[in-house]
Amino acid sequence: MLPSVLRCACPISATLAFTRPLAHFRPHMAPDPNRPVEGAIRTKLTQQLEPEHLEVHNESHMHAVPPGSESHFRVLVVSPRFDGLSLLQRHRLVNETLAEELKSCVHALAIQAKTPLQWGSNPSIAKSPPCMGGSKGDHTVEEKLKAGRD
Repeated sequence: MLPSVLRCACPISATLAFTRPLAHFRPHMAPDPNRPVEGAIRTKLTQQLEPEHLEVHNESHMHAVPPGSESHFRVLVVSPRFDGLSLLQRHRLVNETLAEELKSCVHALAIQAKTPLQWGSNPSIAKSPPCMGGSKGDHTVEEKLKAGRD
């Protein structure tokens, strides 16, 4: 699993966080080698959806997983490719783009998929609620975490 993630974590040429700065957002010129899943998510969304704005937040630290995990993410994707598509169709595009990660190491993915016009009128990102321990009943979480480490 990890070799395929690392293969996807090639450097991207420019940062996409140019629309608005966030105190907790670190623009990346290249994916952090210590965060291969985050890098793969960023690279795949950039290549497939050509976003005008992209934010990838690893929210694993907010959940009952080991430190350094890459299992829970929130993405904000602003792309002209979403013009004319329903919210469901936009989410499907993101899910299809990240199908490999969702099958293997990503347990949860929160998606905000906006058109440039929507982003221009409301440039905000939703916040995730605190963890309620839902992964305790999901026995695939341990397998996905292990797959992400392999």
